[in-house]
Amino acid sequence: MTDFTPIYLKDYQQSAYRIPTVNLHIELDDERTLVRNIMTIEKADSSAAPDPLVLDGHHMELVSVKIDEQLLSDADYQLTDETLTISKVPEAFTLIIETIINPKANTALEGIYKSGGAFCSQCEAEGFRRISYFLDRPDVMSVYTTTIVADKSQYPYLLANGNCIERKDLGNDQHQVTWHDPFHKPCYLFALVAGDFDLLADTFTTKSGRVVDLQLFVDKGNLFKSHYAMQALKDSMAWDEQVFDLEYDLDIYMIVAVDFFNMGAMENKGLNIFNSKYVLADERTATDDDFFNVQAVIGHEYFHNWTGNRVTCRDWFQLSLKEGLTVFRDQQFSADMHQADVTRINNVRVLRSHQFAEDAGPMAHPIRPEKVVEMNNFYTLTVYEKGSEVIRMLHTLLGEQGFQKGMKEYISRHDGQAVTCDDFVGAMADANGKDLSQFSLWYSQVGTPVVNARTHYDNIANILTIDFQQFSAKGQQHPALLIPIGYELIDSKTCEVIADGVLSLEQSQQSFTFTDIENEPVVVLLTGFSAPIKLEFEQSEQALLTTMVAAKDGFSRWEASQVLIRQNIRKAYLDSDYHLPQTLHQAFADILNADIEPAFKALQITLPGFAEMTEFVQDVEPQQLLAALSGFKQNLVDQHREQLQALYQQCTQALATESTQAAGLRALKNACLDYLAADKDFESQLTQQFHDATNMTEQIAALDVAAQYNVAGFEDLSDAFAKQWQKDNLVMDKWFAIQAKVQDEGVFQRLQSLLEHPDFSMQNPNRARAVIGSFAVQNPKYFHSADGRGYDWLTSQIETLDKINPQVASRLITPLIQGQGFSKTVQQSLKQRLLRLQSMAEISADIGEKIAAALAE
Repeated sequence: MTDFTPIYLKDYQQSAYRIPTVNLHIELDDERTLVRNIMTIEKADSSAAPDPLVLDGHHMELVSVKIDEQLLSDADYQLTDETLTISKVPEAFTLIIETIINPKANTALEGIYKSGGAFCSQCEAEGFRRISYFLDRPDVMSVYTTTIVADKSQYPYLLANGNCIERKDLGNDQHQVTWHDPFHKPCYLFALVAGDFDLLADTFTTKSGRVVDLQLFVDKGNLFKSHYAMQALKDSMAWDEQVFDLEYDLDIYMIVAVDFFNMGAMENKGLNIFNSKYVLADERTATDDDFFNVQAVIGHEYFHNWTGNRVTCRDWFQLSLKEGLTVFRDQQFSADMHQADVTRINNVRVLRSHQFAEDAGPMAHPIRPEKVVEMNNFYTLTVYEKGSEVIRMLHTLLGEQGFQKGMKEYISRHDGQAVTCDDFVGAMADANGKDLSQFSLWYSQVGTPVVNARTHYDNIANILTIDFQQFSAKGQQHPALLIPIGYELIDSKTCEVIADGVLSLEQSQQSFTFTDIENEPVVVLLTGFSAPIKLEFEQSEQALLTTMVAAKDGFSRWEASQVLIRQNIRKAYLDSDYHLPQTLHQAFADILNADIEPAFKALQITLPGFAEMTEFVQDVEPQQLLAALSGFKQNLVDQHREQLQALYQQCTQALATESTQAAGLRALKNACLDYLAADKDFESQLTQQFHDATNMTEQIAALDVAAQYNVAGFEDLSDAFAKQWQKDNLVMDKWFAIQAKVQDEGVFQRLQSLLEHPDFSMQNPNRARAVIGSFAVQNPKYFHSADGRGYDWLTSQIETLDKINPQVASRLITPLIQGQGFSKTVQQSLKQRLLRLQSMAEISADIGEKIAAALAE
């Protein structure tokens, strides 16, 4: 029976034992891999009373246990499904444990498993306990030496953490390679890969003159798609030196791309293991978004070398210590590599449409959770994306110079340690001489705070007053948060920015005054999205229109257009006879005609999606909201068809010669395509874009739009695409995802055919996410089908997947548990499916915890 007993942060205790060194000898075999684990172990406190040694472990066959070469009998230890307990041990000793594991049967993809023809590992958060019995917790840090033995012809590359110190040919086509990592690390950072790959090799010279070997391993035949990732790695290394003064520390840095991987990537010390979708990219097979994501994820995992590896988490409740900080770092990197305003807007869109929903849902938790049942469930947007926003607020409050002072203090103070979020904030406070105790409340705060703002202008005294009131989320009662509010004041007559800066909101109610303001200004608040809050700030239509063209801050210009759009969509949702005002049409026309960067223009004309709008409508009736979104878009098309057509053609012509803004032009062209495809007269141009495309961005956009509008020629385009790309797994993931989004009544029959497709495997996380996730998240019309077929279908897939890979099942169950904000009818329908899942004979802790939380709401 699955144990759903929670573990609490307040109950944390330091381990009674340390493991200074780990020497692993691993003989690889598909079904019977031998692991010999030789550990030096010592009591953490020699004066403390003796404790039994309790090691974590499961899904293994125990072969033997020795203490100082003395073989233990069955009576000397107790073995359960989850632990190995040795009641009496010396204060310091060598423990040798031999186990047998079955990588081929490991469909959960935790510990050591087979990915295609290669052995691969994934140990974060608690996967090492599937390799050997161990103190599987991040505050037990050891120096690892790993020897791997395998068939030489099948597995010519044997990789592990650190630097290679020995290679041996053992005869009989067997060889072994030994790796040594000189840096103490927790077991979650252990990594092993064995396989036959194509290798891209390069070097990077650090600022101190050290030459680091760079090696990127990909499946045979994919070498031509690995060059961009290598350049992204070199760019990341250079950026971290330049911006954070952090230099790489080993002699070699390796990345391995595999198809079967639960996460995006993993920062194992010196040996990063990646989902291949975040490594392989060339213009024919990858979209502009894919290129962006490859660079961002490569950067993220590299930046972990210091913020996560050299300084790591004391316990898993502190996960945001490394993830929130490193997401902030990769977002800053991406902003420097690309258009900063566009990058920031896309960050905020993800936060609002997905993390805010998480904040409002049954699994809402602080960025530092107070309790967990299944740790894998807390690799969330809250920990990562909201965690990053909390770091960004610190950066805003301290400034770049102060933040960097804090980072240097944090690294120098805690290098080689497992620490807490409080240690990070403490280093920031001490380095800047600041009291950040109020700011620390963000680490225990649950939900999305709401801030109400009102302005008053005294035209006699020329004084502007801004009154703020902040409200806690999720019914919490705690002191006011410290919230940085970025602002601009725009002169209403000259449309010039006359003041800007950051207001520190420190009280539940607080006012700020500005003197010598000659004309009543347009007030712009939350510039740069300076805090992860919901801002209630009523502004006139004219103020929003002024902000759209006059604000210096790009996010605020975009946000003003989105506020206007959201307000009108909401009105259309409440009144099916609502007609868009001429002022909105004029604003839309002005954007289409504006001389601005194409990537930014594309974002300004892109309408909020279904998920985004559920944040701004109460008691959502899904079909009614979808009808409002569709009608709103059609209204814009009817009024601006000629402008959209002209802009589409301008982008097409510019792309024939333009290279510096090509990605932005493609984004704008495809944004226009998304509008124009609603018009049957445009079908021939859509088909032409598909066939003429020389890059994946334009080809996949045409196919995607054809699916969403269910154009008559979709099936022909779909068949042509599948025939062209049937041998490319990552491109076919895109094809599977688009099939699940087709807008017609036959979608459920189509879904069944996808599950029966010879290239579909539920054991492949990318393929499962492509079909199941795409339908549940990106096909709201049929997922929220009034007869409940969409909910039933997802429920059935979760039942199947939970037995194969609970981590992936837990990620994909989200649409069933986040019913808040929908009508009571929808919520009740979702509840029925959750009760069905809860009644399963065997249920994993991964989905069990989430279902219990949702049903308790």
